[in-house]
Formats: sequence, C-alpha cells, structure tokens
Amino acid sequence: MKRALITGITGQDGPYLAQLLLNKGYKVFGTYRRVSTPNFWRLQDLGIINKVTLIPADLTDMASLLEAVKISDPHEIYNLAAQSFVGSSFDQPLLTTDIDASGSTRFLEIIRHLNKDIKFYQASTSELYGASKSSPQNELTTMIPNSPYAAAKMHSFHMCRIYRQSYGIHASH
Repeated sequence: MKRALITGITGQDGPYLAQLLLNKGYKVFGTYRRVSTPNFWRLQDLGIINKVTLIPADLTDMASLLEAVKISDPHEIYNLAAQSFVGSSFDQPLLTTDIDASGSTRFLEIIRHLNKDIKFYQASTSELYGASKSSPQNELTTMIPNSPYAAAKMHSFHMCRIYRQSYGIHASH
C-alpha cells in the first residue's frame, strides 16, 4: 500500500488531496500546526478525519519534519503548507521565508539523506510571475515576484529544480 505525507492537511486543498489519495487506496498521513484551537473541520466535513493519521509538525523545525517522515515512511510527500497570505508576507518576511522557502528545502534535505526514492511535490503559485506583462503565462514566462511570499515560493521552485538535477530526486512543483 502506498503511503503519502501531506503537509497542510487541514488547509484549503489538503483535505481534498487526502480524500483523493484515500480513494486510490493510499495510507494517508498529514501534518498540522500545533495551535490552541485545532482546525480539523474540513477533514470532518469530508468524513475522513478518522481515516488519516495526523502528526503535529512545524515547517520551521527540522526535527519535527524528520519525525513526521520517519513516522509516515512515505512514498510521496505533498508540501501544501505555507504562510500563504501575500499581505502578511510584507509584515513577516522572515517567517514567510522560513516557512515557504526553507520549509521545502528542509524536506528536500530529509529526502536526500533518508530516502531518495520519496517523490516530493511542492505547491506553487501564480504569484511567481508577479509583475510579468505577458499573458497568458506559461513555463517560459519570465518570473518577476513582487512580494516576500512570491520570492519565497520562487526559492522553493529553484530548490526543487536543483535537487532534481543535482541529486536525482523526484521533485515537482
């Protein structure tokens, strides 16, 4: 049975990905932030809260990410967690960078050292194109990020490319 680890499983897209993977026969693990009021309502609404294994983790904490990977022993990691509010990224650029840029790099390092066969998916954003004048945009469009959020996501974009080319890791975005 395939195993998947989803970061941000309680967010906008995580529960739907979890449901899709469960329907495909996966064992699904998901990370969530430790907060005073857990935010599991989307998983509950889809009726899958008892079908996933939840693991507390923090994208800024390498030890908690390593523990999540060791517990789940995944074939695939889907990194959907992020500080995703563009406005907040201007108020907290260092936190945004630590979560959105360094968080994905932490996972790539874990994969590189623990198991290069783990497939890694990094959620991306159209914000990478920012100030680009061309429309519609495609893979050849120049990326001109214009927020700390977009710059952090661009870092993740390039780190996936670097780890794919340099270490042979399956990393997509």
